Amino acid sequence: MLDRLVEAIDRHCVASGTDTAVPRLSLAAVDEPVEPAHLLYEPAICFVADGTKRTTAGELVRVARPGEMLLTTIDLPVTADLEQVPYRSASLRLDGEAFAELLVELDETGPSAPAAGSAHVTAPMSPELADAVTRWVELLDTPDDIRPLAARVESEILYRLLRSSLGPVLRQWSLADSTTTRVREVARWIRARYAEPLSIDEIAAAAHMSAASLHRHFKAATGMSPLRYQKHLRLQEARRRLAAGDATAAQIAQAVGYVSPTQFNREYRTAYGLPPVQDAARLRAGLARTGPAPTRL
Repeated sequence: MLDRLVEAIDRHCVASGTDTAVPRLSLAAVDEPVEPAHLLYEPAICFVADGTKRTTAGELVRVARPGEMLLTTIDLPVTADLEQVPYRSASLRLDGEAFAELLVELDETGPSAPAAGSAHVTAPMSPELADAVTRWVELLDTPDDIRPLAARVESEILYRLLRSSLGPVLRQWSLADSTTTRVREVARWIRARYAEPLSIDEIAAAAHMSAASLHRHFKAATGMSPLRYQKHLRLQEARRRLAAGDATAAQIAQAVGYVSPTQFNREYRTAYGLPPVQDAARLRAGLARTGPAPTRL
């Protein structure tokens, strides 16, 4: 079954992170070892068909192998490291409306456990789920079938996900007032204000939680505190701008919210191993050799 999925990905993946004509489907294919990628994952499920991927988000470390899936339910800055190549995966971007409609159809819209766990988890794919994902990718072979069939196959995938060990996490993700949803919304609130000086009390007020409750639930979900999460967003955006060569390191540091250039240089080097200017030169040299870096693995 996984061989068929690998073959379908190979037929249609131009570069890692390729979006496709099938709504919410992207593909990844990497044949040679690459440096760890610092990425911002949005809510999605990655189905790994070949290779091994390790992702790190704060204190959360997850490893996804062939036949496994990696669920991310929050906007999450991660470091993705391909431990084994060739690597092939298909990713489904989560659609809250599609989940809500399915839960209504299944009559599963009642309350569930209020506790929020990790927003970044792995689980095995069942044979039935792997088959559905494969048929979803294979729709790219027959473009005329995409419009009438893609939503139907996606609904089957969502149904089988709800029946998997990820079901409880996905139900929490889809509920309007669950703790998981509140953490996801405050993460987006921070992301929209990543360059602003934020206090934990201000973030807690936006989340309608106490500071202690916010810290506990946010760290369980993301592997980091809210302020550390903000710092990761700042550094990722700074790195993107440095690679693009849009401005000097000092200008970029100020633009992403740093008051002290010294603090920016120190935290940047801790995160990426080199001072900003040297890292930017390395990134641009890599782009010249291999083309654009992957947006998702």
